[in-house]
Amino acid sequence: MAENPSKRVKEFWAELPRSDEDFLGSIRDWKNVQVALDDEVIWLKDFTEEQAVSPEIQQLPNILLYELREGLLFRKDALVPSKKMRTALLWSPIDKAMQLSFPASNQNYFGIHEKISIRLIPSDEEQPAAALLCSIASIKEEIPALPKFKLEPIHWIVIDDHALFVGTPLLSLPGKSFWTKNGHLLPAGFDFECKNTSVLLQQKYNPELDHWLVWNENGSYTAILTNDFRPLSVSSFRLTEKAKEWN
Repeated sequence: MAENPSKRVKEFWAELPRSDEDFLGSIRDWKNVQVALDDEVIWLKDFTEEQAVSPEIQQLPNILLYELREGLLFRKDALVPSKKMRTALLWSPIDKAMQLSFPASNQNYFGIHEKISIRLIPSDEEQPAAALLCSIASIKEEIPALPKFKLEPIHWIVIDDHALFVGTPLLSLPGKSFWTKNGHLLPAGFDFECKNTSVLLQQKYNPELDHWLVWNENGSYTAILTNDFRPLSVSSFRLTEKAKEWN
C-alpha cells in the first residue's frame, strides 16, 4: 500500500550564511536543533514543525528553510528539489556549538561606530506586565494604605523621583508598565524592531546577567543592578520618601 503523505513526519533543514551566525542567539535554547559548518554556510536540522514556522525562524535574515524528502531538499511548497542533502557534515547541538559571544571581526557591532541602531516599535502581541514605573509623588499616599500581602511579592528601587516595582502580581498604581524579554524590561506595547537583537544586546551590555536593562520607547536604556532591588514594605517606602525630603 502506498504511503499516505499526510502521515509522513516532516524533516526540516535550513541554511544560513556564516556572516549571520550571531543572529542564531535567538534560537540557541532549542536544544533539539543540530548545527554543522560547511565553508561559508551554517546548516541546521531537526526542527519541529512548529519551530519551522515560528516567528524566531521567520525573522532570521537570509535563512533558507527546506523540507527533506528522500535525500533531496525542497523549499516550502516547491514541487522540484533545490539541492541534494549534504553529507559528511559534523553535527552538534546548537546550544553547544554556538558560543555566546560576538565574532572577533564584529567588535564594534554596538560600539562607537555602530552599524545598526536600536529601535523599539509598537507590537500587536500582548505581553503580561512584570514591572511598573511610578512617580513617587503620585503614590506616596497609596503605598501605606496597601495590605502587607500585596507588597511582599514586590521588589523595588528608586530612580530619581520615580520608583520601579518588579514582581507579580503588580500593584494597581498609576504608572508606566513594562514586560520582560531575555533580561530586558520593555515598555508595554513595544518590542525591538529586530526581535533577534535581544540576546545580542544582553551579551554586549549585560554579559554577567546581573542587571535589568530598562528601555525607553526612543531606544535608550538604563542598566540597573538586580542586587540593588529590595523588598517593598511600608517602612522601606516611608524611609526612602523621608530621605528624599532631607536631600
